[in-house]
Amino acid sequence: MFNSNTLEIAKLGEEVLRLKAKKVQNPKDKKIQKLISNMLSSVKTSNGVGIAAPQVFESLQILIISSKPNERYPNAPHMNPLTIINPIIIETSKSKNKDWEGCLSIPGIRAKVPRYDWIKVEFENEKNEKKCELFEGFIARVFQHEYDHLNGLVFLDNIESTKDIICEEVYFKS
Repeated sequence: MFNSNTLEIAKLGEEVLRLKAKKVQNPKDKKIQKLISNMLSSVKTSNGVGIAAPQVFESLQILIISSKPNERYPNAPHMNPLTIINPIIIETSKSKNKDWEGCLSIPGIRAKVPRYDWIKVEFENEKNEKKCELFEGFIARVFQHEYDHLNGLVFLDNIESTKDIICEEVYFKS
């Protein structure tokens, strides 16, 4: 399922995953539009529910939430893909919950990660329009996971105990 628009996914250990991503100056730039298009193709092809530009070797503040049930996330809610550029978290819930996460950059591993139940975010979309959204539940978790990538973090940086890490093979048996 590899096509010409599918980008290589950076794996844990690649320097780009530990950099703080740069702001996008012009979301309408042709190179940025092509990158977004290729990221959309890549997240779909890889059965992800989200992807961040650093995961495709571009240290830019772009992430895509593309939640839908798939092989890796059979219970994911269905939503149209959402491109988020230069996001800023402006409010969070006081409460967090711990749930399983995986990452295209860390294949074969799942871990329980505490995340805010909901978050309010300001960002620009691919049309350079300012947006403000409230994300809840699974979508809030996906956003926070991808947002971490923009700050040089991976989900394993947020676990409370190494006992919260399991092999994906075991995860899918439960």
